[in-house]
Amino acid sequence: MSRAASGRPAVARLPLGEEVIRPTFRRERNALKRGVWPVAGCDEAGRGPLAGPVVAAAVILDPKRVPRGLDDSKKLDAQTREKLHAKICASAQVSVACAPPWRIDRDNILRASLWALARAVAALPVRPQLVFVDGRDRIDAGCDCEAVISGDAIIASIAAASIVAKVTRDRLMTRLGLLHPGYGFEHHKGYSVPEHFEALARLGPTIHHRRSFAPVAAIYGDPVPSEVAVPADASPVLAL
Repeated sequence: MSRAASGRPAVARLPLGEEVIRPTFRRERNALKRGVWPVAGCDEAGRGPLAGPVVAAAVILDPKRVPRGLDDSKKLDAQTREKLHAKICASAQVSVACAPPWRIDRDNILRASLWALARAVAALPVRPQLVFVDGRDRIDAGCDCEAVISGDAIIASIAAASIVAKVTRDRLMTRLGLLHPGYGFEHHKGYSVPEHFEALARLGPTIHHRRSFAPVAAIYGDPVPSEVAVPADASPVLAL
């Protein structure tokens, strides 16, 4: 370790302009001070893949038990996400909902994602007074709602929701990998990777593929039907 002229260890400093940004509980705590509580954060996982649902999560953190290490789920490895998922579910109020492929094909990916986010908030054990949602679009939360761009990187409750949504969706895709061997869902989680394209070309799409997404639509060779049949067991809420 290098030492300064005083003999004390030198302090490592980031280059100018490189600021480490991590989620904090500041906005939730400020709302609590104003008498606004509960406050929920919500986020989704799975907008981009060719297969599987969009999974949304809503989380109300306990102000006295905010897990350490919360961050945007995309910045965390799978093992860290799993550990934080367990801590979040043990200390916070959590709900999860999903928009399956048929809804994505019928409504488009943005509308389906916002619908799932709203359903996740509605499924919380208590009704929040304020909801922070990641992104540009507010949702019909039944209360005040604030959309925050890159919210999963700066707001603790959104970061927690991003972790819950990502872990839940990854687990679902792993199960689909067991139900549909050969597609590699357990590895790529439905995203556009060479392994997935090869499986699509060799095996064709499954019922879990999104027909409105170009690579899948090209295999079907026909436009997405304007009317998509809704399954009888189409509840959006998932058990944790």
